[in-house]
Amino acid sequence: MKKLQKIELIDIIGKELQSRMTFSEIDGYFEVYGIPTDHQPSYYSKYVYVKEVLPKVDDKIILEIAQELEIDHPSITNKSNMQESDANFWKPGHFKLFMSHLASFKKTTSILKNDLERYGISAFVAHEDIEPTKEWQDEIEKGLFTMDALCAILMPGFKESNWTDQEVGVAIGRDVLIIPIRKDLDPYGFIGKYQGLQAIGKNVGEVANGVFKIIASNPKTKNQYLNILVELILLSNSVNQGIERLNALKEIKDIPIDKIQYLENRIPENKILKSTRFLKNFNEIAFKYDLLGLSLRSFENEQEEDYDDLPF
Repeated sequence: MKKLQKIELIDIIGKELQSRMTFSEIDGYFEVYGIPTDHQPSYYSKYVYVKEVLPKVDDKIILEIAQELEIDHPSITNKSNMQESDANFWKPGHFKLFMSHLASFKKTTSILKNDLERYGISAFVAHEDIEPTKEWQDEIEKGLFTMDALCAILMPGFKESNWTDQEVGVAIGRDVLIIPIRKDLDPYGFIGKYQGLQAIGKNVGEVANGVFKIIASNPKTKNQYLNILVELILLSNSVNQGIERLNALKEIKDIPIDKIQYLENRIPENKILKSTRFLKNFNEIAFKYDLLGLSLRSFENEQEEDYDDLPF
């Protein structure tokens, strides 16, 4: 997005939020996107507040906010306006990772995809995930323009392939995180600045863990991924799934305390997680933040909503 377009878009967003939200609601909205809310505006105005905060925010987040507010602006093209619902191959609520690979490496890439799911990462493996009746190129474009990051499995023949090279080009153009996996080929060209994840001598599970750690620590993706993982923990369909996701959370460094407090407040809402095994794993995290932690009684003390003021 060009600088002038960003300024114009922020101006429109400022006016839109001013008319639709209170100061506290704007702060809450910004927090969802990981935008700092400690700024003191030069003038007591919601419009001024938004105008002074958003210029420091990544272009991708600005575009996401504009799309969510249904703002019509030239900087939002048809491609960048694609929503997750346009690409139904992503697992809902998961981090979206596009796997750029050679067709000859499809089987191993598919196994890697399955291993990544334990971390709340939905991987798109083109030749596996596209239904035979659909135009495969259109589906690949949907994946590229809705992905949160791209993983390039670099091996001999990768840069000679027009498709894989163009997929990396889209990721560079969209300024999303690129994770090169080095398999007998080093990062090159515009992705040469990335050290890459060495795959030689590692099994698929180790590579999946390496990809997860990059996503969970990179400034471009850490906050978004952390928000996704926290919500997936709360939506766990089994104790084992909840523990698996908690184990991923344990591996992330420098987690803001408000994320753990949020989990502590919300976990009792999911009765499936009423398990000493799950609570023991959660409390290992909570106690490191000097929080009280949870017990089985926490679920019993869940207060019912007060409907006294609800109109009949």
